[in-house]
Amino acid sequence: MSLYAEVKRLIIGKPLPTSASNEERLSNPAGLAVLSSDALSSVAYATEEILLVLVMAGSGALKVSLPIAAAIIALLAVIILSYRQTIKAYPKGGGAYIVARENLGIYPGLIAGASLMIDYILTVAVSITAGTAALTSAVPQLLPYKVELCVLFILVLMVANLRGLRESGRLFMLPTYAFIVSIFILIALGLFQQATGALPPPPEAPPAAESLTLFLVLRAFAAGCTALTGVEAISDGVLAFQEPEWKNARRTLLYMGLILGCMFIGITYLANVYHVIPEEGQTTVSQIGRIILGESPLYYFLQFATLLVLILAANTAFADFPRLSYFLARDGFLPRQLALLGDRLVYSNGVLALTVAAIALVLIFGGQTNALIPLYAVGVFTSFTLSQAGMVRYWLRERTPNWVSSAFINGVGAIVTGVVLGIISVTKFLGGAWLVILTVPLVVALFFSIRRHYQSVAQQLSIQGIEPKVYPPRPEVDRITHPVIVLVGALHRGTMEALDYARAIADEVVAVHVDIGTTNRTKLQEQWDRLESDIPLIILESPYRSVVEPVVDFVHQIEQRYESPHTTVVLPTFVTAHWWEGILHNQTTLLIKTALRAKKGPVVTSVQYFLQG
Repeated sequence: MSLYAEVKRLIIGKPLPTSASNEERLSNPAGLAVLSSDALSSVAYATEEILLVLVMAGSGALKVSLPIAAAIIALLAVIILSYRQTIKAYPKGGGAYIVARENLGIYPGLIAGASLMIDYILTVAVSITAGTAALTSAVPQLLPYKVELCVLFILVLMVANLRGLRESGRLFMLPTYAFIVSIFILIALGLFQQATGALPPPPEAPPAAESLTLFLVLRAFAAGCTALTGVEAISDGVLAFQEPEWKNARRTLLYMGLILGCMFIGITYLANVYHVIPEEGQTTVSQIGRIILGESPLYYFLQFATLLVLILAANTAFADFPRLSYFLARDGFLPRQLALLGDRLVYSNGVLALTVAAIALVLIFGGQTNALIPLYAVGVFTSFTLSQAGMVRYWLRERTPNWVSSAFINGVGAIVTGVVLGIISVTKFLGGAWLVILTVPLVVALFFSIRRHYQSVAQQLSIQGIEPKVYPPRPEVDRITHPVIVLVGALHRGTMEALDYARAIADEVVAVHVDIGTTNRTKLQEQWDRLESDIPLIILESPYRSVVEPVVDFVHQIEQRYESPHTTVVLPTFVTAHWWEGILHNQTTLLIKTALRAKKGPVVTSVQYFLQG
């Protein structure tokens, strides 16, 4: 085992076989921790975002935060009911991309997909920076190192998710439930102190910078809607639950909605009762905690639990971004590497891509939560609206039992979230929402560019219309001295040229294909029997989804069988017209070549097929 392989195994653990995928499912409590931490943790900053807008009209305007919070909870109820309908209709997972694509068309589907991808990246950046703010509120000495702390926390999450879904669920349950318990304790003690008349005097009111207008209230409402980000995650991750998946997902979604609603209204109520005014360097939850709990261990427990849950809230994105990337890559809109399962039955490349993007955002915005918040929520409400509109179309088409009530619920959801999307887009436009609104169509254009490339490659490599050749029988030899192994990923024009080359140089040719669980064996064998029947095709199974190890083992077997010093391994490769297009294709050939050359045995050669631009 190479040093890289040893370090990798030490960090993320031993590879899991594909057959263990059912064991990597989540119970309802674990599912709540993994897929709801984003939504639940928004309690730590959503109220503060409302207050930061209202305080511009003076402290008297802060009381408006309660009716705003009530409106947001009503919106939460509509979204929860709507997504329960989606989970019922799509029991195998109905994310916004799939629902919009299947019911509204490819363009709405890709807009939903692009919006969600952007929102997941922002989820990581916002959650991590907010968690770090909770830490620096309790320990101000760490404030100069907030960017470094953000990067460190993202890397820790990356490693946890690379280790697998079940392990991340175990890791995240304790902090999530510690946060829930600490918030409810804070609310209960705050209400008790209010009931006993132990309220502190209100602080000095800041001067009003502007009047309390409808536009200001709408801005505060839009800011508070960050409390609803992450609500769709359970609908996206239905298959992460234990059987029956869709019933467990619906139940967990309901629990999440109830817990989130109670915590959000409770924190907003306490902020009003205790006359909390947002201040620099300390979060609103920290201010409430200091007033009610003082500098007690319970206060530091609250802050530590808030820190952990905000850091782990990013895990919702780490759970769903790779899955969404898989769907888009499967349909040809993202690089195919994002559709591959890693050693621990997670889409590792998606995890790595999200890590890089989130770290870049943290560095660009200097770890400032308030700088990232204006970009937040536009993407998620775009996906909310398109998903619910797609569900209305679904019920009108399918007309299953109770379809009228289901269509009504989703219709209300589409209208309400569409209105909120408009409010957010207008009120946050100059604050940074314009950047997301501009980025979404650019990402959609990128999707289509990638799709066109894959279609061009498929057309150039297609074997459709090729007539079978008649090859003369291979002459019999007393002893095979030059066996050739041709690795076959798929039967295309490049593969056929490699096979012709192998026939010209060898006295024995065998073709090898490695099935990592995605091969249509019947189709491949039919194509092979029609075009290359003079060469045997051996299909190797790879329960751990590795192409390299089965190939290296097979080459070793051939070398032992023929005792030949000239065993040759032929790797069919195609060369793209531009270097950057090569990024869109797996680098499996390079990995195999490196592994075989390390054995210092076989001759390794590539037969290149050049593609046109």
